[in-house]
Amino acid sequence: MYFALPSEPDVAPLVAMSALPAVLAFVSRGRRLVHYALAAVAAFMLGTAVAKFETLRMATKVVGAEISTAITGRVVGIDNLGNARVRLTLDVLATARPVLRFAPERVRLTARKIPEGVMAGSEVTGYVRLMPPSGPVRPGSYDFSFESYFDGIGASGFFMKGPELGVTTQPPSVSERAFASVENLREKIAQRIRERIGGPEGEIAAALMVGVRGGIPDDVNEALRRTGLYHIISISGLHMAMVAGTIMLLMRLSFAAFPAFTSCRPVKKYAAGAALAATGGYLFISGAEVAAQRSFIMLAVMLTAVLFDRAALTMRNLAISAVVVILISPHEVVGPSFQMSFAATAALVSAYAWWSERREEQAMPVVQRSLPSKIWHWSAAVAVGLVATSVIAGLATSVFGAWHFQRVSPLSLFANLAVTPLVSVLVMPFAVMAGIFMPLGLDGLFLDTMGAGLKGMIGIATWFSAYSPVDAVGLVSPHAVLLFTAALVIASTATTWLRIAALPFAALGLLMVVETETPDVLVSEDGRLVGVPVGGGKLAVNRARPNQFTVDNWQRALMAETVVSPARPAMDRAAGTDNSSDPSAKKPSVNVAAAGNFVCGEELCAVQGAAGERIIHAANAEAAARACDSADFIVVDDATAGGICSGATSTAPVVLTKRELARLGSAAIFITHQTASSLKIDIRHAVPEPYRPWHIQRQFSREARGLASYKRAERPPKAPTAQPTVQPERPTPAPTQSPAASP
Repeated sequence: MYFALPSEPDVAPLVAMSALPAVLAFVSRGRRLVHYALAAVAAFMLGTAVAKFETLRMATKVVGAEISTAITGRVVGIDNLGNARVRLTLDVLATARPVLRFAPERVRLTARKIPEGVMAGSEVTGYVRLMPPSGPVRPGSYDFSFESYFDGIGASGFFMKGPELGVTTQPPSVSERAFASVENLREKIAQRIRERIGGPEGEIAAALMVGVRGGIPDDVNEALRRTGLYHIISISGLHMAMVAGTIMLLMRLSFAAFPAFTSCRPVKKYAAGAALAATGGYLFISGAEVAAQRSFIMLAVMLTAVLFDRAALTMRNLAISAVVVILISPHEVVGPSFQMSFAATAALVSAYAWWSERREEQAMPVVQRSLPSKIWHWSAAVAVGLVATSVIAGLATSVFGAWHFQRVSPLSLFANLAVTPLVSVLVMPFAVMAGIFMPLGLDGLFLDTMGAGLKGMIGIATWFSAYSPVDAVGLVSPHAVLLFTAALVIASTATTWLRIAALPFAALGLLMVVETETPDVLVSEDGRLVGVPVGGGKLAVNRARPNQFTVDNWQRALMAETVVSPARPAMDRAAGTDNSSDPSAKKPSVNVAAAGNFVCGEELCAVQGAAGERIIHAANAEAAARACDSADFIVVDDATAGGICSGATSTAPVVLTKRELARLGSAAIFITHQTASSLKIDIRHAVPEPYRPWHIQRQFSREARGLASYKRAERPPKAPTAQPTVQPERPTPAPTQSPAASP
């Protein structure tokens, strides 16, 4: 609720509204219902206060506009990207030419290559282009500004010159040296894994063991996403549980070799303690990303419960884990990782408890079976367990995946069933063994076995991806998500016939899903890209080479299978004005009759929507003015434009300028035909005003202030200077130049 507020609240009211119900709940302990109700209100308000304190604590400095500057920074992290580029995360130490008065504290920059010797803790210099984090590519989608703010990233960009290894000017602190040592160790381990395994298998192995996954090829990433297997790459509960399970198994087997010791000692607790230490080390060496932190907390609570003779898999332990995660990182609550992880865990814990109760109620007498019969029953139980786990977790997380990513994986169940044995037997256990024996240099065999398992996993993912149907599901209503969440909470927490109360919420959620309103036009926040669904599963765009990430997101949201590029025919004089006598009208309108795609001239692009509306993209205000009589909606890629079509008739088109997009972010346009000749156009932006702290930087860009983009003034050519006439000397032979010294 805090992150959904229309404006930023003050601290004092939140603290007061948290303390008052808490005091009243303490006073009313004798009245159970009143006490529980007030305690719930106090917890709710405490959550909003904690989120507010996190926002104040971060206070990330974010650049307001694109700017070029010389930068000196200390390397925090190095990511080798799959496109032969390197991404550096830097703590900014100084800027020059110009000196930034509001310099970000941490930035992410890409470079074609880095000089030898650059590692975490090194100081580098270079001339860079800094850009503020972008907003959502459409209203309701992933907000990069939000994530960057809470990650402490104040700008992203690229090196225009450099980077170059610099001399240390500011000695790092003790904590910075410690973090740099861990980062260098991670990179060293990742490089060892890549050299031993190689190929995409080596990149995935590095991702699983140390959390470095920038080098995984795009086609492999896409195959894993389409088949619902991408969760295997991200270090999460699956990996933590497998590490803990492997360590506990090895410890229990080791203790079994000493029966006298085992019979009089709590070896299960010893194994749980060792597993807790191992998962802590795994969290440490894997980079301690938020998903890994959450998974470690959940597992740590469960292992600690074993140490105190409590049941490990209970809803109480899950609730404790959730409270700890929320207190540490409140902003993660609105992210897909938190929601999908806890949804899957809650559903599995509830299903496991229900199955255990049924087995106790229907206890069967012990039957002596032969060895083949035992193996058969054990294999059948494992197969049923894998199927049940995949189905339950898939159903619990599907609505959140569809809401955040507008995609589902139709073959996810079968792909997970095929891959899980490989991951459980060949990948993660041998990854643990490789980590144990790597300091001794005896990890080769374990890494080879792990690589073989990953090769099989990639082959399975590629095969299922090739036969997977279109996975786009379109937009999902947030009301449907809330209803499904309520159904999941009731079904997983109720322990009696009250579980059936979840059915009405699930039914209403299904009804809300199919009633989602789909936009008729999408516009990017920079005003350069426009997407219009033209029917038949096609999305028409006005640029021949659009931003691929944006277009992919729009395709999934609009359930468009095909992207239609613009056509550029000769200008149609019959549809526009004659430019023979008026130089200002040299770019006439274009004919879009039954085009089905954008038809573009030099300054105008026009398309006819699925319902006949005429949408035009104009490069500047002058071009837009010429389209006032032939358009219903105009997007102007010009922040200085104003008053366009103001003198037109009552059927003047709706105009959206680059200034509005810079201030309020990308736009979704909904067009309603009120009459045969009358349209109602509703524009909804991604960023509301007044700004929240993670969007404040938007108001400082030149475009948001109605100014044209900055262009460096051209220097006038220098006048030639007269050179004195001298008698040329007799040329002498040039010395032979070695190839190494050649320019």
